[in-house]
Amino acid sequence: MTEGLISSKNNPRIKNIRKLRNRAERDQSGLFFVEGIRQVSEAIQTGAQIEELVVAPQLLTSEFALDLVERELASGTEGLLVAADVFQSISEREHPHGLGAVLRQSWHSLDDIVPSGDMLWIGLDTVADPGNLGTILRTSDSVGGTGVILIGRTTDPFDPGAVRASMGAIFSQHLVRASISSLISWVQRHRINVVGTSPAATVDYQEVTYHGPLLVLMGSERHGLPEELQQLCDPLVKLPMVGRSDSLNLSVATAVMLYEIFNQRRHAQAAAPSGANQGRNNRRSEASRPARRPPSREGSSRRRSG
Repeated sequence: MTEGLISSKNNPRIKNIRKLRNRAERDQSGLFFVEGIRQVSEAIQTGAQIEELVVAPQLLTSEFALDLVERELASGTEGLLVAADVFQSISEREHPHGLGAVLRQSWHSLDDIVPSGDMLWIGLDTVADPGNLGTILRTSDSVGGTGVILIGRTTDPFDPGAVRASMGAIFSQHLVRASISSLISWVQRHRINVVGTSPAATVDYQEVTYHGPLLVLMGSERHGLPEELQQLCDPLVKLPMVGRSDSLNLSVATAVMLYEIFNQRRHAQAAAPSGANQGRNNRRSEASRPARRPPSREGSSRRRSG
């Protein structure tokens, strides 16, 4: 497995992979790089568009990973074999496992999304921290969410920090870019239920029954939800706090909201007659995720939730 091994860190293909650390290069190319056995395995299992696998035979010892690489290369995926020090030059890990992949970004258009069934979306306004965004993607996947709508100027979901924090959810969650005006038009057109958080809200988040399809709006880490988005919410809810801390981390606040919604739906399903449960499961499996499209190359405050 060492034939054609790249041994130079200055190889043009290696340089191009290193460039993907920069957002401008990711935006221009529509590509991103992931590393690690779990991440690459998730990419393969979810049908992500892999441009090439990057393998360091001297570092990759896992039998599972070696079998995975063999099957993927046999299916026609391009492979790039590199020396251990070359792989380390493109890795952000102290002890890399010797497996990575260059992938095509996958974005979905807001206009193509038709809310239905128990579909659950999270709308994040100007989210700034890649780790928060990746963690929210992971939580959304855990509760059966459909994906994340990024509103305004946000961090990049394909930033290495966001990809790592997502723990593979970057491949299962649908990503959408939207302006405030386009989101408002979409909500009004489809009459989707919208809930948001605000420290000024008078309704406790646990006092509301959440019906799908549902959009959960979460404000930025610094400023919370802007007034335009607050007006879109019915209801606007608060997360109660009694300690000295004056705010929650955005990913934590989002997780609190998502698990309240998840638990309400879970308990309602358990209480329903078995026939109704089966029908709901069927509808959800059909409606909870929009069809995967070919990827495009579109190149809250004090005591607030974030």
